[in-house]
Amino acid sequence: MPLLMVLANCAGPQSTFEASGREASAIENLILMTAVGAAFVWLFVVSLLVYAARARREPLSDEQSQRFITWGGVITPTVVLFALLSYAVWSMPATRPWFDRQDADVAIEVTGEQFWWRIRYLDASGAVAFETANDLKLPVDRRVRILLKAHDVIHSFWIPALAGKMDMIPGRTNTLWLEPTRIGSFRGPCAEFCGTSHALMNLSADVLPWEDFEAWRQSRVQMRATRKTAGNAFLVHGCAGCHSLDGTEASGLAGPNLTGLRERKRLGAGAMANTPENLARFIRDPSSIKPGAQMPAFPMIPQDDLRKIVDYLAGEP
Repeated sequence: MPLLMVLANCAGPQSTFEASGREASAIENLILMTAVGAAFVWLFVVSLLVYAARARREPLSDEQSQRFITWGGVITPTVVLFALLSYAVWSMPATRPWFDRQDADVAIEVTGEQFWWRIRYLDASGAVAFETANDLKLPVDRRVRILLKAHDVIHSFWIPALAGKMDMIPGRTNTLWLEPTRIGSFRGPCAEFCGTSHALMNLSADVLPWEDFEAWRQSRVQMRATRKTAGNAFLVHGCAGCHSLDGTEASGLAGPNLTGLRERKRLGAGAMANTPENLARFIRDPSSIKPGAQMPAFPMIPQDDLRKIVDYLAGEP
């Protein structure tokens, strides 16, 4: 039973052993090769110990003991470790690929906030085409250039099924290249302790066919260009002071962009399922769900207005 529990963790949307990206596949191979090499050395040394302790009744001579130590304790482990090191060095370009900027099919800027992910898709000139939060959409079999930043403290970007992790450091921009190889939904946690709700800071990554990704990207660009009026209750209660809605006068920068909120699977960077009831709870008292959240509580909003805000965001494309 314990073995089954361990093996059950080797699959799923956050598993390194279910590689769905070019870099993740290279990391998976490196882990397996290292595990095989370590197991070989362990079995070899244990076999020598068993032989020396049980198979022979008379003491070994000094010459035999020296051979045991030389071959079992020095030569064999050295050869295996050198082979593993050689394989690791050889695989380094694949475990952390680097391409020219011009080779990117998609460029994205991801900024770690407390405790959520600000995601900006960039156009060909490097300007922001549109912004979203917590849900990352990627095209399959395309090279994606991700610029990693942090607004407040150190975070760490990691989607195990797609690539290795990389730190996000305030005042510095790190670059990570992704190349998803399988369509699906994957999960990425913040891998660096960043505060009270560190464990509730998760990222959802959906890998789509190129045509579907392009259709989604163009629809988001068009939303930004469309001018309309945000919901009255949303504006009256000051939501627009922190949050943005593409194509409306709501242009706050402190909090996540809420455009397309209804499409997101979870609220609060993975804190809970995206349902109207949970959204209302989060607006009322964010800290009760996500301790340390920067968003203030709004217990003063009348119930009718709260329902209007929730209905408006749930229907906002």
